[in-house]
Amino acid sequence: MRHSVLFLVLAAATACLGADAVTELKAWLAKPAASRAPLGDQAFAGAPLTKTQADAAQALLWADHVATFRRDRAAEVTARALREGDLVMPFFYSLHGKKPAGGRSLFVSMHGGGGAPKAVNDQQYENQKALYAPEEGVYLAPRAPTDTWNLWHEAHIDRLFDRLIQNLIVLEDVNPNRVYLMGYSAGGDGVYQLAPRMADRFAAAAMMAGHPNDASPLGLRNLPFIIQVGALDDGYNRNKVAAEWGKKLDDLQKADPAGYVHETILREGKHHGMDRDDAMAVPWMAKATRSPFPTRVVWHQSGTTHRRFYWLAVDGEHAKAGADVVASYDKAANTVTIESSSVDRLTVRLSDAMVNLNRPVTVRFGEKVLQTAYAPRSIVVIAQTMDEYGDPASVCAASIDLTLPGR
Repeated sequence: MRHSVLFLVLAAATACLGADAVTELKAWLAKPAASRAPLGDQAFAGAPLTKTQADAAQALLWADHVATFRRDRAAEVTARALREGDLVMPFFYSLHGKKPAGGRSLFVSMHGGGGAPKAVNDQQYENQKALYAPEEGVYLAPRAPTDTWNLWHEAHIDRLFDRLIQNLIVLEDVNPNRVYLMGYSAGGDGVYQLAPRMADRFAAAAMMAGHPNDASPLGLRNLPFIIQVGALDDGYNRNKVAAEWGKKLDDLQKADPAGYVHETILREGKHHGMDRDDAMAVPWMAKATRSPFPTRVVWHQSGTTHRRFYWLAVDGEHAKAGADVVASYDKAANTVTIESSSVDRLTVRLSDAMVNLNRPVTVRFGEKVLQTAYAPRSIVVIAQTMDEYGDPASVCAASIDLTLPGR
């Protein structure tokens, strides 16, 4: 009885504060962007919200985000080129089929080449533009900003692809849950590397005729992944390594049957070229839709580190190569479990799709209960998670900062 009364009192206080916060957010957004004080410094941004108020705040912030991107990002999409310092990444794209009600699919397709003269990589880029064609969606072929051997897995690629996806979500009405990654030869190298470390941005990935180098498949737990290599493609042992990766994924799926959806195909009689047989990867991927809040996450940091992966985050100090976190949640039990971690500080982001934020959330580290407490929704978390990915489908409303024991 006392708990029920306490909940009603808290709910009433939250509703009052939240209504004021949404009103103040409207006033803050009504100001020109250049004259707005930092949102994180505003008292209203931290006020607890009801779900209805959180939804209203997210709608307001997303409308402002869209208006900003249409004003500030349209030129680089029209120019078909992204820039980062001295680097330039041109890109081509074409539209296919009728746009679905939920937005278009996006297929990012990386060309081959690599450590070769510019003219060779230019030719590979031109070839990639017409290599595949989805029944529906945006087919986009970028031209790598460099001509290095690792042209598709240098650290700037993650940032440029992130910006590219954000732009097209707004400017071509791309569905953020239907973004796909594919690549051939050196582009396949990039898929091996990028897909695990950016798995939370994609719905599926297709690797054709590439080599993984030092990549790990651990991050592919929630990303369907298809490997295609010619059975006779022995350059850099691509065929042998593809079979080894297929075995690794077999073993991971055996240990975790709900994850690691994959297929491995060694094309009989084929060398480095597969005579377009590999085009079946496009409809194979298109069957998949991303879950932005998978119930279990396996996060392995590569040499190019990230500060967020699905609903987990770390600060810059703890974004270290080789770090691992495995975490899961149970909506019915209203629990989050950190199954294992090699970092001592971790942020868990929460949405109403994951747990009931009107009830206390229990957080465990293994079998040990770290805390049972309310995780209030707030404007500041909604805005932060929206800004990070520019993706309305992966916005969270609450977060819990954890110090993990025994580290």
